[in-house]
Amino acid sequence: MNPEWQALIQQAYRDFLAGRQVNARRGQAHMIADIAKSFAAITEDAEGRRNSQDHLMVIEAGTGTGKTLAYLLATLPVAQAREKRLVISTATIALQEQLLLRDLPDLARHTQLQFRHALAKGRGRYVCTSQLIKQLDAGKPEQQDATLDLFQAELLKASGSADQSRLQQLADDFSSGRWDGDRDSLKESLPSELWDRLTTDHQRCTNRRCPHFNGACPFFNARRELEQADVIVANHDLVLADLALGGGVILPPPEQTYYVFDEAHHLPDKAINHFAAGFRFNTSLSWLRLLRKSQPDLLTALASSPTACRLLDQLGTPLGMLEQDLGVLYGQLHEQAGFEPDRSSTEIYRWPQGQLPQGLRDFAAQLLVHFATLCRLLESLVNQLKDAQDPEKNTALDADLAAEWQPLLAVLHNRALAAHQLWSLCAEADREGQPPLARWLIRHRLQDGDEDLELCASPVTAAGDLAYRLWSRCFGATLTSATLTALGQFDRLRQRAGLSGQTPCKAYPSPFDYPNLGVLEIPRQACDPSQAEAHTDAIIDYMQEHLDHPAAAALVLFSSRRQMNEVYDALPSQLKRVTLTQDALSKNRLIEKHRERVDAEKPSIIFGLASLAEGIDLPGKYLTHVVIVRLPFSTPDDPVEATLAEWIEASGGNPFMQISVPDASIRLVQACGRLIRTEQDQGRVTLLDRRILTKRYGSQLLNSLPPFRREIR
Repeated sequence: MNPEWQALIQQAYRDFLAGRQVNARRGQAHMIADIAKSFAAITEDAEGRRNSQDHLMVIEAGTGTGKTLAYLLATLPVAQAREKRLVISTATIALQEQLLLRDLPDLARHTQLQFRHALAKGRGRYVCTSQLIKQLDAGKPEQQDATLDLFQAELLKASGSADQSRLQQLADDFSSGRWDGDRDSLKESLPSELWDRLTTDHQRCTNRRCPHFNGACPFFNARRELEQADVIVANHDLVLADLALGGGVILPPPEQTYYVFDEAHHLPDKAINHFAAGFRFNTSLSWLRLLRKSQPDLLTALASSPTACRLLDQLGTPLGMLEQDLGVLYGQLHEQAGFEPDRSSTEIYRWPQGQLPQGLRDFAAQLLVHFATLCRLLESLVNQLKDAQDPEKNTALDADLAAEWQPLLAVLHNRALAAHQLWSLCAEADREGQPPLARWLIRHRLQDGDEDLELCASPVTAAGDLAYRLWSRCFGATLTSATLTALGQFDRLRQRAGLSGQTPCKAYPSPFDYPNLGVLEIPRQACDPSQAEAHTDAIIDYMQEHLDHPAAAALVLFSSRRQMNEVYDALPSQLKRVTLTQDALSKNRLIEKHRERVDAEKPSIIFGLASLAEGIDLPGKYLTHVVIVRLPFSTPDDPVEATLAEWIEASGGNPFMQISVPDASIRLVQACGRLIRTEQDQGRVTLLDRRILTKRYGSQLLNSLPPFRREIR
């Protein structure tokens, strides 16, 4: 390692410790050294492109290690010296806020490191100035046009009169500088249906052609700040979205970027969701019919452009074929799935191992061709309308007219692209020897009594996509989290994230003295959850015996919303009064109200589901008891998990031991991790699932947990 880089990192660490008046942590110091050496060892050619393969590292850092400071100190000086950009990617808003409001400012305050940092967000988090103006003008009589209004109502849900005063207030705040156009800085939240009308995406945005581009566009103002930043804080979804666009569109080019993926255990699932697709038949038929019906009026509106008229004329054939074929296929799928006509609930039909019948695959290939044609024509139309708004280009179309129609046709183009992705996944054959795609059908019951079918397809693993799109291109990356191992091994992460067997993986244990800080209890009430009624009764019995006291500060974690509500409904009144449920309050309000009660020295119990098993921080008196009602195995009816399990079994494996148990291990460790957040915390973890003692996998799960003192009855 370059001695200057090493000295700079070491001095910054000493300065930080002195400034914060804290002692060095052994795991933290090792983590700094390991990441810095890994980053520094990457070799590059004369143009700054990586030409070595040892550019990835995985580090599990137990709670209390201080991993955030470790990876910032280890990467920032080296990135600056090598003229690379540093992207810190997280899975939760809470960690983003911690980085932006505490960790990065602390690093600047207590060290001599000079750097700029910024938060990266997608276009959807910023108001579009043009859209805001259009929504304000939508109610003016002189602005009304029958066909345009129909498109607005169907595609963009144009503003009603009740929204106009809110829109005017937003516009006033924005123009006066009281609001910067960022949704997250609004004083009062806006409903999603209203906000969606005020934002845009890369298809609808005209970029430099827009009159608001220079100075009045919140998104591009933020982008200019990103271009000057040494450290960019983002989230996993934004990194994946940038890669899907080719990389370097929203964030810096991967080839010139060092990534740190914090909360990296979420990355594989985020990637799977990102590359999945769905297609609602009736919803899609609605906008396809709208486009066909409006075709004559569009021809009239855009008559001054022969090219636009030629493209509009060509839309008729694919629109007609799609309307006909989708109607036929809807009936065939409904019959094949065998959905019960009188059931009011959502139903799912999954094709075993994702294998569609040959006739359906042929139909998908046919629809793929029609949607490909539609995508091409709509893309050309949108580009024509964008060019008409460019003052440097001389086109036949009026710029104002183009500005009215371009966002609407761009919405249709986006929908056509999404449909094309789904039918592509349904038409393609699965590769021999590789995991198949999961493919399934959902019957949705709508509020008006009607129904819709949604055809879905998803990869069952993102390993290939991550390896190809991210790891092969990035200059370097570190993946870190407090929970990356499953049953003490990194094998499951390597498999899911597409990491090679040669990727170095290290684990630094938490510095906390778990045996003296906490107890892991399996009480007499613990039973097998397969006996549903007895298990629910056992939870209630345990709560009455151990949580009905004035100092209760507890988190009770359920795997089933139904059981959570059954237990709550059956609680005696004195317990029900002090219990807050995740269904009744937002996550932030739930935590806020719980803290208020504890501060007032009143008992408080939180009932939560899987999303509360990680990402919440209730140190000290705010949480002294975590109750886990059952082992957190994934639901057996999840189409993606079920398809992967079938493929593993067909390949001679054991999906329960290879997937279900390792994944449950990670979730169980995360749930237990809610209890001890600082060296001063104390408390108890209770598990009300006796399978951890009676099943052969139980000892593996127990041994993967923090080394609490155990009480087993």
